[in-house]
Amino acid sequence: MSRSPVNRRIRLLLLVLVLAFGGTFLRAAWLQGVRAASLARMADVQHRETLVLPASRGTIYDRTGVQLALGEQATTVYADPRQIRNPRSAALLAGKTLGVDPSKLYGRLADRTKGFVYVARKADPARAALLERRHVAGFGFYPEERRSYPEGSVAAQVLGYAGLDNNGIAGLELSLDRYLRGRPGSETIVKDPFGRAIDVVSERAPREGRDAYLTLDHTIQANVEQVLRQTVADEHAKDATAIVLDPRTGALLAMAVEPGYDANKFPLVPARFQRNRAVTDTYEPGSTFKLITVAGVLSDGLVTPQTAFTLPYSIRVADRVIHDAEQRSTERMTVQQILARSSNVGAITLAEKLGTDRLLAWIGRFGFGKKTGIDFLGESPGLLPSYWSGSSIGNVPIGQGIAVTPVQMAAAYAAIANGGVWVRPHLVDRVAGQPRARVVRRRVVSRAVAAELTTMLKDVVSTGTGTSAQIPGYQVAGKTGTAQKPDGHGGYSTSRYVASFVGFVPASKPRLVVLVAVDEPHRAIWGGSVAAPAFAQIARFCLQYLEILPDGPVFTSPSGG
Repeated sequence: MSRSPVNRRIRLLLLVLVLAFGGTFLRAAWLQGVRAASLARMADVQHRETLVLPASRGTIYDRTGVQLALGEQATTVYADPRQIRNPRSAALLAGKTLGVDPSKLYGRLADRTKGFVYVARKADPARAALLERRHVAGFGFYPEERRSYPEGSVAAQVLGYAGLDNNGIAGLELSLDRYLRGRPGSETIVKDPFGRAIDVVSERAPREGRDAYLTLDHTIQANVEQVLRQTVADEHAKDATAIVLDPRTGALLAMAVEPGYDANKFPLVPARFQRNRAVTDTYEPGSTFKLITVAGVLSDGLVTPQTAFTLPYSIRVADRVIHDAEQRSTERMTVQQILARSSNVGAITLAEKLGTDRLLAWIGRFGFGKKTGIDFLGESPGLLPSYWSGSSIGNVPIGQGIAVTPVQMAAAYAAIANGGVWVRPHLVDRVAGQPRARVVRRRVVSRAVAAELTTMLKDVVSTGTGTSAQIPGYQVAGKTGTAQKPDGHGGYSTSRYVASFVGFVPASKPRLVVLVAVDEPHRAIWGGSVAAPAFAQIARFCLQYLEILPDGPVFTSPSGG
């Protein structure tokens, strides 16, 4: 047999080997010389990973040290799909262990174009630990913090909410976010081919968030919410709002809105329930606003509490005829009786003595038409008349055609309780490591006028429209309000009202201002019969809880019971 074909095959094989070796050599040279830097960077990326080390969010405490919002330990589970060998079995295992939907997770784990996907954010640490012990290649774990509200519905609209990334998105969580959230750190790790961390290259520690201490008292807050819930149910009302304020300091001990909700379920709650309506929403105040007109005429020296006027049942103002709430004949009433009996005709008569310009000046002096500056985002400045018509002098003095926020009204009455000095209301006592905010004070009326107004407001409760606000053993000063709601067509509804009461106690040395406003009650409409009893319940509890000494007689029923 000829050797030529064999030699030719050998030479062909050698040629192929030489060409293959040469190609390999050239490829190696190109990779080492041209692609070396980029490949090194790629390898470095594949074996190094920088993780964010989240900062612990500061805790929010009430005035007694009870935790209202705090961080709980959680574990976030993530994956590198490029290292997942069997996406389907990995998804089933994670779904069973963590309680996530494996069908949705499978799509993420099977997408090998991505190097990072979440398996579960802020999972239960015990469940995550079970999964970690299975040593599934491609799964990673790092600690995170989950925001929790241990008191549930207590002060939910005030606290707001911190979202999945622990950033404040509503309420005080948002207002105080720059202090509470801290600053995250970072950690760069080196991984083995199976994705397991084998070394820490660099680390920057997080700066933890600062704690915040509120003026709210969770016990008082919870009681106020319970009273409002019962009032809304009894009166078949749309909603209700209440405030408890220390007139000496402006500290808010309670700020409640009902219906409420569990703060832990914030994302599931309709937006209309999330608002802190005590600060963000307005209402026409009705007769509680008469205090401003009376304060103005007293301060300007136009009348004294005993100045008397002959008042008919109705009065014409421009194109409107306004009458008192209850039918009566023409009577002689003092300024003190005008306020105690809540006479519309009397309040308008006093406002006409003041005149438009001075009435507007007194409205502004008490803080209406502008924000109080409370430390809560979204505050409304209220609404003053856009223009002053001939009939405005008949509307505004009786609380129509003007809209206020509950916190504005509470602050105005607190100024009378505080001897004529208005104090800015606030919810935050202090933030750890920060100086306390300066308490803003300004005199609104003289101490003498404040004392006269207090006496008149005491008459409202003892003999006037607010007798349901009486508290045995304590002198109570306050005012009722019953306001028709605008009908949206330039007039007022005949079926929708806001019933309110705002007052302070003990009247001889005020420690508490309490406001209650009930929106659209249906069993009754009057502030004296709807809001005043709720005021009495709230104030009575606070007086006992805070151990405030009595300053007045104990009222008894005619039978002595």
